[in-house]
Amino acid sequence: MCGITGAMYFEDREPEQSLLKRMTDCIVHRGPDDFGFWSENRIGLGFRRLSIIDLKEGHQPLANEDETVWIAFNGEIYNYKYLRNQLQAKGHQFKTHSDTEVIVHLYEEYGEECVKQLRGMFGFVIWDRNKKRLFGARDHFGIKPFYYFKDRSRFLFGSEIKSILAAEGVERSIHTESLLNYLTFQYVPEPTTMFQGIHKLPPGHSITVSYEGDMQIRRYWDPMLEPEERPFEYYVEQIRETLKDSVVHHMQSDVERGCFLSSGIDSTAIAAQMRSIEPIRTFSVGFEGANNETVIARQTAAALDTEHYDKIISQKDYFDTLPKAVWHQDEPVADPSAIALYHVAQLAREHVTVVLSGEGADELFGGYRIYREPLSLRSVERLPYGVKRLLHALARMLPEGTYGRNYVLRGTTPLEERFLGNAKIFTEDMKAEVVRMDAEMLRSYKNPVQVAKAFYDKSKHLDPVSRMQYIDMNLWLPGDILMKADKMTMAHSLELRVPFLDVELYELTRRIPAKYRLAEGTTKYIFRKAMEGIIPDFILNRPKLGFPVPMRDWIKGPQGKSILEQIEGSGIEDYIRMDSVQRMLAKHQKGEGDYARRIWTIYMFALWHQTYLEEVPNRSMAQAL
Repeated sequence: MCGITGAMYFEDREPEQSLLKRMTDCIVHRGPDDFGFWSENRIGLGFRRLSIIDLKEGHQPLANEDETVWIAFNGEIYNYKYLRNQLQAKGHQFKTHSDTEVIVHLYEEYGEECVKQLRGMFGFVIWDRNKKRLFGARDHFGIKPFYYFKDRSRFLFGSEIKSILAAEGVERSIHTESLLNYLTFQYVPEPTTMFQGIHKLPPGHSITVSYEGDMQIRRYWDPMLEPEERPFEYYVEQIRETLKDSVVHHMQSDVERGCFLSSGIDSTAIAAQMRSIEPIRTFSVGFEGANNETVIARQTAAALDTEHYDKIISQKDYFDTLPKAVWHQDEPVADPSAIALYHVAQLAREHVTVVLSGEGADELFGGYRIYREPLSLRSVERLPYGVKRLLHALARMLPEGTYGRNYVLRGTTPLEERFLGNAKIFTEDMKAEVVRMDAEMLRSYKNPVQVAKAFYDKSKHLDPVSRMQYIDMNLWLPGDILMKADKMTMAHSLELRVPFLDVELYELTRRIPAKYRLAEGTTKYIFRKAMEGIIPDFILNRPKLGFPVPMRDWIKGPQGKSILEQIEGSGIEDYIRMDSVQRMLAKHQKGEGDYARRIWTIYMFALWHQTYLEEVPNRSMAQAL
């Protein structure tokens, strides 16, 4: 795992090494083991390395034999040995044993189509000296990040936004449309970021920039579900075999590896598969109270016979961590579990350099409870349009929190408008109350429904559950799940690998019919059946908890006042109405409603604003934190 940076000019000018050094110094946490720079007229590449494979020879930037193709690569390619053998059979000569060099020769052989043969996680750029063209790509699911900035004179890129901000002349200002969408999604959906002018290359996309500055972005892979009727037993057996194969491939490394372990089925399945291959270390964190995950995780570790480590996160630990986590995230992500992930990564890094984890299983196998909603709303959705319209209007008139109000509202709202992914924090009506922007902006921006529309339009042929999964694959998974996974683990120079998000496994799971995913009153039904006999019985049918952060209770106490004070002092009053935030907190603390997630979403924006718009993000800041 590493970090890449670089600059391309659209005029005869060589990027200064001082620029490349500033850009890479910002992300030393991504690669503390080594660094490198390379530049010539118009192009410069920077690199930080965390040594995982080929510890002695993996220095980057790296070139082919005649130095006509240069690469800076972040990630891991799990089928690199197979690809290397294929390329050697075609006459390619290798000077290292790294997966990075395989991409170089794959590009020589297949050009931009090389990405279609890669099995792994990646964000990379290739400078083609002969064609005078920069080619970059991000992996299929968006496991690894890729950010860029382009103006009339240059193209800047990096694994983290802070590298781009380290370049002179990059203005730090808020992209207002991103802020409005963030308030609903709890993250900023691709391709924009919270920074005006800085973009994310979407998952499954590649980018090409010419010598003159022409830029093209294209999609090379789409996670479209393709349900296919086959016997239930066929899919059960294939899941077992393909997941095991994915875990084997994801365990490739020349350093110590372990596994995150929660109280759920996903991480337990990965740990069980790893333990069947070798002794492993497992890691978990939890909070005091009824949903302390470390209790179950300890029992699971004992059943699997792993070397287990865990930690209880106190309220003080949690909030003391926030400044560091916000700096590492680059953008505000209002998922409270991100901070728990920061702590479990910190714990794991004391013992290993690589961890495997269970991210992606819910999106692949239908694991979120919200996916059962189409079944529960069926009786309301079948009503005539006129009746539904009347019921919807009546329900809106009821006070928030009235029993049955939300059920009627959701049942009388089309799927395309009610489901935008696993988080929907602020509705448009709520934004009108809390956001300090003119009414025209709130009416005219590309809102969350419009963001999701592109994916709903492509999935019209699918059943409702499959459409919901497709939305999450394109929005929630890269925007929240994988973003926090990358940033919170790399904060500790820890490489996280996600065997569920493997292209070979997805080619199987995309074909599983919805009736196999949701059945017998439970989610991930077919996956649970596939794991029978592999994981402990007491884990098989446990409900999903995630990281159950006791945020609601914390904000009811003195911590709520502290949060409000920090929001008020963060400088966001030009965007957020402080009186609205004050009212939400007062109602929450009086027990007049649950406003915890809304307050937290604004709080994360406030901390981000204070960190990135009123401070200069650089390496010294990270050290100070």
